[in-house]
Amino acid sequence: MLKASPFLRGIVLILLAVFLFDVMGAIVKHLSAHYPPQQLSVLRNLFGLIPSLVILVGDRSWHRSGRPIRIRQWKLGLMRGAMVAIAQLCFYTALHHMAFATASTLAFAAPLFITALSVPVLAERVGPWRWTAVVIGFIGIVLIMRPGSEVFSIYALLPIGAAFFYAASSVAVRRMDQDVSTAHVNLYAAVGAFIGALILLLTTTTPIPVTSAIDWLWIIGMGIAGGCAILCMIGAYRITRPADLAPFEYFGIPFSFILGWLAFNEAPVEQLFPGALLIIAGGLLIVWRERRSKQTRNL
Repeated sequence: MLKASPFLRGIVLILLAVFLFDVMGAIVKHLSAHYPPQQLSVLRNLFGLIPSLVILVGDRSWHRSGRPIRIRQWKLGLMRGAMVAIAQLCFYTALHHMAFATASTLAFAAPLFITALSVPVLAERVGPWRWTAVVIGFIGIVLIMRPGSEVFSIYALLPIGAAFFYAASSVAVRRMDQDVSTAHVNLYAAVGAFIGALILLLTTTTPIPVTSAIDWLWIIGMGIAGGCAILCMIGAYRITRPADLAPFEYFGIPFSFILGWLAFNEAPVEQLFPGALLIIAGGLLIVWRERRSKQTRNL
């Protein structure tokens, strides 16, 4: 029996990751009818600590180095988690008020924000190709949101806010020391997200007691789906180059459309297209340019 190549295994893992993220989002949308998004974020991050600890315990380099917990840039690590908590609050609130596929598609603006934020935060030079990609993606966002029309809702801004804070968290990780393990980065982000979500919950709303066994099963499923998605994504990026996998992350858009149709009887085709295609095109153009730049540097 032939062994699958690392590239093929990476594709399978990243597709599984984006599917599980969409499953988690669908569960969040279902539970948001009964619980505030702040509470769902806390519960999601609480269960998210489990896979983070699993990753750390399974990291051989961590065991060889004496199993340290504290890192030099612990404040930055926790701050990334706080950004994730804000992004979750925006995205989970949007899921309650918007069609599932529409909110999920708008959140794919994150690569566009990563490109824009890399200039002031990382002092990187962004050339005309990448700025063109950002503009194309932005046009796609506007086409989906349709500001000024009857279908526009203020809640459509929330997935954009989520994309921004997810992007800020991704850019911030590149400011961390290179010798910090992925397991530590992930653990500090999970702890920071839990603390941030808990603060948001206690300062903005009142939690609703979970008394239904069925709801607890949904909550546990939400945490497991999100945690397993993280494990799959980290596994994919460890065996395959991120630039090679990034195009497959956009399969999250059709996955979310199918889940929204099956679970919530939603089919926002007219609102999603052609804007979704432009968002995908902008993201893929960034990936293509990044690969070309790396090939040029390696010549």
